[in-house]
Amino acid sequence: MTLDEIVQSALEEDIGAGDVTSNLCVPADRQATGRFLTREPIVVAGVELLPLLYEDLDLKVASGAWLDIGGEIASVRGNARALLSRERVALNFLQHLSGIATLARKYVDAVAGTGCKILDTRKTTPGLRQLEKMAARAGGATNHRMGLYDAVLIKNNHITAAHGVREALEAVKNTPLEVEIEVRSRVELDEALACGAKKLLLDNLSPQEAKEWVRIIDKRATVELSGGIALETVRAYAESGADFISVGAITHSARAVDIHFRLELD
Repeated sequence: MTLDEIVQSALEEDIGAGDVTSNLCVPADRQATGRFLTREPIVVAGVELLPLLYEDLDLKVASGAWLDIGGEIASVRGNARALLSRERVALNFLQHLSGIATLARKYVDAVAGTGCKILDTRKTTPGLRQLEKMAARAGGATNHRMGLYDAVLIKNNHITAAHGVREALEAVKNTPLEVEIEVRSRVELDEALACGAKKLLLDNLSPQEAKEWVRIIDKRATVELSGGIALETVRAYAESGADFISVGAITHSARAVDIHFRLELD
């Protein structure tokens, strides 16, 4: 879906036949100004959606900007009923996406200076992957593949179904797409390298094991680490010499941040 289609779907879901509370309580001709403010330090994301919700909009910051408590994201002006009817949809997007960007920034900051990049994953909310990956990028993470269609990632079940590492790599040798393969043992690692694999995924290793495997690989392939890597441990993994660390928590476990909408009558 396009961004506009995502926003329109959210509005239809929330407003339905009409905002009965605003229509009953607020005079039809009343004009107002609303301000989006943060109640905590955040990395902002999702401001690209606000022009699809409001016509008279003044964006104060771009996605990726850092705001301290009380920082203003945007102000909007117009019919008070219209502003109120779109408040929750706007906040839902801003709070959720800024939460992703803020968590992504924490992971990126944690590995600063190591040369290792933080990747997002496909562990996203169905229908919102484009937005959530935009938010991860706003936080400084690097986008991994968007879906099953734009890169080859051979994982353990693919290897099982193909009857082995060599067979799986042989099957994809003519694809123009980037190929990455997960290896779970030293035997699979040696076989993948012997077959010319150029991008390896190492899953569920300890930091010390990762360091040893990276030493064995010796730059013959790029290395991605994954598997339950937390904010508290991510730097130890990054210091193993890996090129990438993928973190599903950035999108599937980010807490919505505290942003509020303050309405002021003209």
